[in-house]
Amino acid sequence: MNKARLVRAVAGLTIAFSGTAFAQGWVPATEVIGQPIQVTTNGVTDTVTLSPGGQATITSPGGRVVNAAWTAANGQLCLVNGPAQECVPYAGPFQAGTPMALTSTCGASETWLAASTNAPPPPPSAGQRGERGR
Repeated sequence: MNKARLVRAVAGLTIAFSGTAFAQGWVPATEVIGQPIQVTTNGVTDTVTLSPGGQATITSPGGRVVNAAWTAANGQLCLVNGPAQECVPYAGPFQAGTPMALTSTCGASETWLAASTNAPPPPPSAGQRGERGR
């Protein structure tokens, strides 16, 4: 398979996976809000915790905590600390215990591992939409 076909195939799979996730009502990062994610780069594992409202903390192996912000949009999960920003591909929800090998926008090879994830939100109950006459 030539390089152009491989790129199109990967792009197509990413779009298909992303479309499926959104069709099922997935909201990016809700599965890991408040859950620690181990991010290993060059043999060093930091712990990233995303909080509601776009706040995040990055904790080094030595316990140093760095405050950051995060966003998840357009197939990217980004961490921002001051002028520094790093993004990784993010087309679907993390699965607990399943490592994801990702390449950041800085060119770093990283492994992201969520030890656990949040339960998906319940489906809307009947009557929330289109209630008629009370």
